[in-house]
Amino acid sequence: MGRGRGMTSNDPSRASRLSGLTSRESDWAGLRVLVAGLGVSGFAAADALLERDAHVIVVDGSSPDASPAMAERARILEILDAELRFGPEHVSRMPSDPVDLVVTSPGWAPTQPLLAAAAQAGVAIWGEVELAWRMRPTEGAAPWLTVTGTNGKTTTVQMLTSILRAAGERAISAGNVGTPILEAVMDPQPFDAIAVELSSFQLHWSDSIRPQASVCLNVAPDHVDWHGSYDAYLAAKGKVYEGTEIACIYNVDDPQTERLVEEADVQEGCRAVGFTLGTPAPSMLGVVGDVLADRAFVEQRRHAAAELASIEDLRADAPDVAPHLVANALAAAALARAHGVEPGAVRAGLKAFRPEAHRIAHVATIDEVRYVDDSKATNPHAAAASLTAYEHVVWVAGGLLKGADVDDLVRSAAGRLRGVVLLGRDRATIAQALARHAPDVPVVEVAETDTGAMDRVVTEATSLAQPGDVVLLAPAAASMDMFDNYGARGDAFAEAVLRRSASEE
Repeated sequence: MGRGRGMTSNDPSRASRLSGLTSRESDWAGLRVLVAGLGVSGFAAADALLERDAHVIVVDGSSPDASPAMAERARILEILDAELRFGPEHVSRMPSDPVDLVVTSPGWAPTQPLLAAAAQAGVAIWGEVELAWRMRPTEGAAPWLTVTGTNGKTTTVQMLTSILRAAGERAISAGNVGTPILEAVMDPQPFDAIAVELSSFQLHWSDSIRPQASVCLNVAPDHVDWHGSYDAYLAAKGKVYEGTEIACIYNVDDPQTERLVEEADVQEGCRAVGFTLGTPAPSMLGVVGDVLADRAFVEQRRHAAAELASIEDLRADAPDVAPHLVANALAAAALARAHGVEPGAVRAGLKAFRPEAHRIAHVATIDEVRYVDDSKATNPHAAAASLTAYEHVVWVAGGLLKGADVDDLVRSAAGRLRGVVLLGRDRATIAQALARHAPDVPVVEVAETDTGAMDRVVTEATSLAQPGDVVLLAPAAASMDMFDNYGARGDAFAEAVLRRSASEE
């Protein structure tokens, strides 16, 4: 049989070879791999495969001159003898060349024409996370501690990394945040542990991962357009638990996560461990008074608990500790404890942790009104978590809702709202929900989209606020209708607040 497009991965010899690729020491030489997308992860995948003498074809719908970074990646891969094919025609169908395997960038949906054609032809499709797992060394591979969830992934992974480092381990944050997972796996100096953030996209394209411990922080509708349905999105999140060795961590306050654990095929002896903002039962972590307590990884867990940290340890430079930050800390602590970290290192790591920008970031206090930037709250679930942190809020919201339903968010937050300032393309949808569920709350819509729009937003929000209130940017929506990204939106808000502060001095 010829090795044309008719030969698929259903061919026994090809399927057998792919199943045998379980470490970097496996025989990758001569494998014909199509790498879909020349982003950061695509470059890392192509580089790792070329290093093992695979034949690599890289396709990307854009031009290599789309950005200096893209041009540099293309130059390096050309030197390494990769085949590079740029332009829309190369991502609309499978090539006529024989292909043993497709490695896709996480943003490419299953409906993307090239990937759909590969699936129809029976060609195996791996994400870069699946490839990274299969590129681990046979001996001395660092255990993976995996984190997914609709919200809170990055904070939890970075908290976990801080804890691991406080325990004296060489650890790194990788995957959907920080270092590409392939770079972490291929580092010449092995890590003691890798804290891996996994998006639903990455999990969709992964099947072989066997983490030491895993967590799904929460699940709410998101990326349904990519997955095709909420059930498919939920199933992708649940894959984080598959094959877990020691502990599957779930959110007691989100029963969906416990059901995902119950449905997972885990390794013999793996435990289910819950985390809760309430008092923990045995086999849980939770909060007793102002103490983060562990009743899961102690010998006498029915009658005893280990003190891991206090709420005060999470405060950093902020005046408040939001409930969802406490939940993230409990999840990170549970993963670390499953890995064997002692309570003292958990406390030290959490005290040393500092959140990234635009995550419940205190900007300023002006006339007893606090201004908080949570621009990272790009969906209703994240905005709801942010709003629950404060008693009285002037809410700044709006942007691209991407079809998300905001009724539950508005209904639950109505009692906290002093006023609302809306901006962005889908502001009318939020205004309509407010009219239904919070008709007495004053609402101001800012139609401007120019660079001065945020100054008016802050002015209107300030006029609605009373001493003791919080003006909270928690948009519940993406930012690309007005800004390059959520960071630029948060920066614009903070700059407008600081200009107002300076004008009143």
